[in-house]
Amino acid sequence: MFRFAHPEFLYLLFILPALLLFHYYTVKASKRAIRRYGAPELIYSLMPERSGKRKLLKFSIVFAALTVMIFVIAGPQFGSKLESVKRQGIEVMVCLDVSNSMLAEDIKPNRLEKAKQMLSRLCDDLNNDKMGLIVFAGDAFTQLPITSDYISAKMFLTSINPAMVSTQGTAIGAAINLAMRSFTPDEETSKTIVLITDGENHEDDAVKAATEAAEKGVKVNIVGIGLPEGKPIPTGNGDYFKDNEGNVVITQLNENMCQNIAQAGQGLYVRADNTNSALKALQGEINKMSKSEVESKVYSEYDEQFPMLAWITLALLIIEFLVLERKNRLFRNVKLFS
Repeated sequence: MFRFAHPEFLYLLFILPALLLFHYYTVKASKRAIRRYGAPELIYSLMPERSGKRKLLKFSIVFAALTVMIFVIAGPQFGSKLESVKRQGIEVMVCLDVSNSMLAEDIKPNRLEKAKQMLSRLCDDLNNDKMGLIVFAGDAFTQLPITSDYISAKMFLTSINPAMVSTQGTAIGAAINLAMRSFTPDEETSKTIVLITDGENHEDDAVKAATEAAEKGVKVNIVGIGLPEGKPIPTGNGDYFKDNEGNVVITQLNENMCQNIAQAGQGLYVRADNTNSALKALQGEINKMSKSEVESKVYSEYDEQFPMLAWITLALLIIEFLVLERKNRLFRNVKLFS
């Protein structure tokens, strides 16, 4: 596994575009200054040892050296030893509805983005726990297998959109069944399912799936996202989704369905709005669960990779020092390619 020991130093990379702009400005300013004295061709003829290409080469070498140096101080490392570590925690499988109705903007900025924000903050609250992610619409797919790598979980969240699942609908039962198969097998760990949906277009027996999960000791917690009065669904091009008769489709939170699923799954139902009350209620429910021993595979040792990059930086700086800004008098008349 590759990582940076000090990833905060990678923000120094933002200096590089500013450095390019500064170099461009100084070159332009130099050319303007020469034009003030006379015709550039005449002035350059009086400076036979001048070499613009060498200046550009020296800048390019310094620019490359600075880029490599930033990666050096960020501390690149490769994991060299994988160990099994036992911790006290739980397993959480998140099922996220990505149907088109989740684009409705009754919850700001929209239902799906609000759900992703909630899950990102939920990751920050987890400690020594495992988390997996399932996306579903008319079908359900595993987006992230059960893991204790919260950084990867948050990274996967950013890429989620309705286009990930081609079949539209809301197959909640399929998502619950897939979540039950996604927990770590043969591990005596407290497990729970967190389902985030607007409850629309129900296509299978979600209540039965939630009941079976509860019978196996897995609670199904539901976060209903949206408002009962509903909103149109944006298409992304300034219009709204319409039915076959040309009427604008209004998507509404199916709160009764969500409550029935949560009751069957012996879990919590909470409705998300434009506040953080739903997140706090969900965090409280998860924190009440008894922690048990969770086994995770983690890298316990890392090999430093910066020495090789440091040697590259040193070599670039030596080359830059040896390259003169003007043509060498001894080789001024040597034309290798004439």
